[in-house]
Order: sequence, then C-alpha cells, then structure tokens
Amino acid sequence: MRNSRLLLRSGLTLAAAALPASLAGPSAAASGISVSTTGSTVSVVTSACTQNNGSWGNASLIGSRQGTFSQGRQVALSGTTISQSAAWSGVSPGTYTVVVMCSNGTTAGTQSVVVSAPTGASSAPTISSTYTPAPSRGVQGGVGGASRDYGPLTLGIGATLVTGAVAAAVWFLRRRSKPYRL
Repeated sequence: MRNSRLLLRSGLTLAAAALPASLAGPSAAASGISVSTTGSTVSVVTSACTQNNGSWGNASLIGSRQGTFSQGRQVALSGTTISQSAAWSGVSPGTYTVVVMCSNGTTAGTQSVVVSAPTGASSAPTISSTYTPAPSRGVQGGVGGASRDYGPLTLGIGATLVTGAVAAAVWFLRRRSKPYRL
C-alpha cells in the first residue's frame, strides 16, 4: 500500500514536471538549439555545450548546395555556462540548415531555417562625413537575441493569470476601503 502511494506520487510529480514542456508546443529545446532570423542575419542559441580547452564548439550554416558541417559557414560559439550563441550576417535568401557541434564532439542540435527576401525596395542609407559609429558591444539583452512566437494556448494562460491578478487586486482594495462594523 505504501509503495503504491509513493509510486502514484512520483508519477504525478513527473507528469507535473512534463506538463509545461508539453504545453509549450513544438520547440527547439527538443533539438537542443533555437534558431532565429532577423533580415539577413541568422542566429543560434543553445545551452547544451560545455567548455573544453577554452572553446564551446562551432556552429555551421549549411546551404542547399552544401552537404556536410565542414562545407557550411562555420562560426565559433561564444557565451557562458548558461547560454552559448553564434550568428551569421549577410545571409542570402534561401533555406539553410544550422548545426551546432560542441567542443566535446557531440551535436547539440540541427534545425532548418528559411531566410526571406527583404520586402519592398529601399535605398541604401547614406553616411555623412561626420558620422562616427559607436563601438559594437554585441547583443545587449535577452538570451543571445533569440525571439519566440508564443502560441494561442500560452497567450490564453497568460491572459487568464493577468485577469486573475487584476481581479484579486480590485477585491483587496475594495475590501480595505470598507470600515469595520462590529
């Protein structure tokens, strides 16, 4: 009897731990990497690699005419023990495969990405002779510049939590404003 309760309790704990991952929908966490595009820049973020001899590993952007990791555009991963990232700029429109190889030889993940052609024709920006560019300091916040597109379930849960918090605050403030009656 005692063993069956313990087994049931551990099963419920495992189910509760797996629930957020299943509600998140298909994600790059299953592959170990998260790939995003902004214009002609492709970036990848992972937390699967560990540092070996001062290196986190390499990421490769493999085009449709390339077949292997070594044939792609390789960039060294940079980051911390929490998150490692790499980016490619000036990527032509097309479909690419991003592969991350950790320094210990394991593959952190593989994911396809589509780089779209820019919409609308715009002229190139002109730079005056008094322009002095600020030094580049890389990505300033977030997890290496990654972005996520949240689905309707996540947005619905968030809206429910916000609505509940507002209702609780209104109830608390109204209750405080009433004088005590004995």
